[in-house]
Amino acid sequence: METPRGLPPFPLSPTGPAQHIASGTLVGARHAIDHVDDAVVALAGLRRRLVGAVHRSKRVAGLPVRDGEREAGVLSRARRVAARVAVPGDTADALMHALMSDACRQQVQAGNAGPRPAVRISMSTPVASRSFSAARLLRLLPPPRRLRPLLRRLPRVAHEPLAERILARAVRRVDPVTLDLVRGRRLGIELEDLGLAWVFAWSGERLLACHEPAEATVRGSATDLFLLASRQEDADTLFFQRRLILTGDVELGLTVRNLLDRLPWEDLPLGLRIVLHRGSHLLRAARDAHRA
Repeated sequence: METPRGLPPFPLSPTGPAQHIASGTLVGARHAIDHVDDAVVALAGLRRRLVGAVHRSKRVAGLPVRDGEREAGVLSRARRVAARVAVPGDTADALMHALMSDACRQQVQAGNAGPRPAVRISMSTPVASRSFSAARLLRLLPPPRRLRPLLRRLPRVAHEPLAERILARAVRRVDPVTLDLVRGRRLGIELEDLGLAWVFAWSGERLLACHEPAEATVRGSATDLFLLASRQEDADTLFFQRRLILTGDVELGLTVRNLLDRLPWEDLPLGLRIVLHRGSHLLRAARDAHRA
């Protein structure tokens, strides 16, 4: 009897291993989305704080609430960023229109509330208040270690290809002759707080993930590795403070680090630079807020 076209030859059992993995992946992905949604709302709250400062400045300067040129610039900028991170333009438009509408409504409501009573201007209290509010918002972002149980449930095929692609884009501008120094060598990267670890090797043509033991491993927190990748922290400082640890073949680890140090920051793809730069700032600010 022939198998109907379009169906697998051996239907999977509803309780089979594939369904078990898919179920775990679904639960983990939804949990991660919930945390991302929390962060988006927290950032929207931070944006409203900044809009309040803009409104007060406009009121003093006698400027109207709406600024067509500024709004067009916001939409244009959002579309450029969206194109670099594979977000549809209409999605970016809808998001920015919602945020700008909320900002206008916020400013109109503040204007209708009438002038505020005069207060004595202090050089320390407003700054401390703003810092406290920003810290409260940043604490809503879950620290990376809380995501570890979730990420452990994801199969390697769910995150390894993404890590491989990001690193491959980062090193594609490095001189191939220089990369021949590490041809076939295996370097491991371990994010301790997230519980993620990968091993990569340069094949002579491209960077590939492999499942063989690493010859050298760089281990540290996701935040510190982000800071290193975005050039916000110096490698020597991170290693000296033991925030990053190199194990195994130290010579190989130092060779790779020196190769990456020679890579001009401006040669990295613009979208990757934006993600690294802004992501590292956000992670460091969130970590500082949690420690406080």
